[in-house]
Amino acid sequence: MTRFSRRETLPPPATRLLPALTLLLGLSAALDAADKRPNILFIFTDDHAPHAIGAYGSKINKTPNMDKLAREGMIFHNSFCTNSICGPSRAVILTGKHSHLNGFMTNGNTFDGSQQTFPKLMRKAGYQTAMIGKWHLKTEPTGFDFWEVLIGQGPYYNPPMRTPTGTKKYTGYTTSIITDIALDFLKNKRDQEKPFVLMYQHKAPHRNWAPGPGYLNMYDDVTIPEPATLFDKWENRTSAAKTQTMTIERHLSANDLKLNIPRGLTKEQLAVWNAAYGPKNEAFRKAKLEGKELVRWKYQRYIKDYLRCIAAVDDGIGQILKYLDDEGLANNTIVIYSSDQGFYLGDHGWFDKRWMYEESLRMPLIVRWPGVIKPGTANHHLVQNLDYAQTFLDVAGVAIPDDMQGHSLAPLFRGESPADWRESIYYHYLEFPGAHSVRRHYGVRTRTHKLIRYYNIDEWELFDLSKDPDELMSVHGKEEYASVQKDLESEITRLQKLYSDNEPEKSVKKKKDNSRALRRKAKSVQLKKVLHLEKSGGPLPKNLDPSAKPLTVGAWCTPESGDGVLVAQGGASIGYSLYLAGGKARFAIRSNGVLKEIASAEKIETGKRIHIVGTLEATGKLALLVNGSAVAGGAGLLLPGKPSDGLNVGDDAGSLVADYPASTKFKGSLEDIRIYWGVLDSKALKAWAKN
Repeated sequence: MTRFSRRETLPPPATRLLPALTLLLGLSAALDAADKRPNILFIFTDDHAPHAIGAYGSKINKTPNMDKLAREGMIFHNSFCTNSICGPSRAVILTGKHSHLNGFMTNGNTFDGSQQTFPKLMRKAGYQTAMIGKWHLKTEPTGFDFWEVLIGQGPYYNPPMRTPTGTKKYTGYTTSIITDIALDFLKNKRDQEKPFVLMYQHKAPHRNWAPGPGYLNMYDDVTIPEPATLFDKWENRTSAAKTQTMTIERHLSANDLKLNIPRGLTKEQLAVWNAAYGPKNEAFRKAKLEGKELVRWKYQRYIKDYLRCIAAVDDGIGQILKYLDDEGLANNTIVIYSSDQGFYLGDHGWFDKRWMYEESLRMPLIVRWPGVIKPGTANHHLVQNLDYAQTFLDVAGVAIPDDMQGHSLAPLFRGESPADWRESIYYHYLEFPGAHSVRRHYGVRTRTHKLIRYYNIDEWELFDLSKDPDELMSVHGKEEYASVQKDLESEITRLQKLYSDNEPEKSVKKKKDNSRALRRKAKSVQLKKVLHLEKSGGPLPKNLDPSAKPLTVGAWCTPESGDGVLVAQGGASIGYSLYLAGGKARFAIRSNGVLKEIASAEKIETGKRIHIVGTLEATGKLALLVNGSAVAGGAGLLLPGKPSDGLNVGDDAGSLVADYPASTKFKGSLEDIRIYWGVLDSKALKAWAKN
């Protein structure tokens, strides 16, 4: 029978101060002075799978600077996330609380910057705090003395950066720019009288994996080994595994595969790009690959671009580490390398993350702390990103609030093995409907087993990790696992109580179907073929399928800025979007990755109520109307199938239909949003525009 520790509880505040006090006493007497407390450099990437790191035994690449940290510090082999998606992972790290408590459960949420975070507490305790790079929490960073962050996801080239004084535009490769800003902070903006905590966070290697100028031909002369499960058919698992939309075979777009010329590059950058990808793309087109050979080509293109992005990150880390060495800061600086979750590198035929399966659940965690961590050590305790906030506070000697839910890793750094350390971890993914169509699920993982419940389809999976590390065979319901299954079910209940996830199935409320009300409104103005009005994040109706259909989509709006999505359905493979960019109204169609779009010649007036409509004719022709008058037209494409990403209003929360600049969030008011199958005649359009 599987046994679990029942000693995992949140200790009282007084008890939770002891690790910090013990740690400080164990250091040299010099650490008693505030200016000698350790600096903390937190290096964070997006979507970096541990099995693409040399120190973790990668068979596909080398990461010399990350590997150096592992040789000089501690590598964690059982490091996991609580919710495998970008923004929620960041919110958990900042707050030390699970997603359902910090309020950021999906990428569609907005982070409450007024709540307690570890940077605020460390700043109050005398640390200088800095945040540089990818933020991805929608609101502005709080609790930092210095910050420069990407707007939304941010582009790979020429990024605009949000700062406390406004937007700053950079020219160059984003990974290098983030490193340069971090170095400038350390050299010129750091208060040398204070210890610092620097969150140095990269966009890379997030989709769509655009390498930097010096890395475009890296790996051209090698074949990257394929994962054994590249052609997995997801048998012996729940239906959830079969209904996802993240396959190498079918769901990588032309932009992902670099078959389209990227937008937003300078003339010089574009020339370098075309010189690298032009010959490779021409060779691909001439090969006319099909079947498994086409899948293999897609895998090679995807994984090489992914690894090229990582190489730039690793080189940047090398620059930062060299600066610490040169300035004599290395011995009193804790360096942490991690990423927001794992990622699929063709494993099970997939890219992306979100699942509680191992490749997605595992996070890299490497920590160097000279004089405290014994070089070259490996740790196998079960740890989570839930632990990071308490760890930072503990090593800095700052009191840990009682409402944080993790464990400080400081005892593990010292080589200790606490008797009451957790024997299981809890996971809860909540973004469905959403990008890649991964069902909501929660579960528990121990050292040997994993139980997952997909609660909105009421299906379960149980994996014996010791016998089936690739999770190819669910043993849920098998007689020989009855005892294990019962214990794991009880453990889920215990952990949900411990973490106050009291009603997990109700964590995301169902949205109201407004289609009937819209039809009634349509009748009042004598318009036909009204299908649906839906709020952002709501369920996607079965009849909302624009495959090979003419389309009309529009809304009344009062924009506060010249950028933002009004309505979008689908993503980077198939979809449509009505949006503003650069002050102009735009209508975009994405068909099998090919992007077609039109834009108004004149800029719209912000702060003024305006009516914007996009139409797609049966011939594929696009038209854009503002206040009932045509302002643009051009060639488009009918949609070849049902978009996998859901309908969004006021944002494009999944994979992006168009190449949006910065954030896709619409600022202002939206009203009378309508979607029709068919192109409305001029009389109907004018009636709508006069509403």
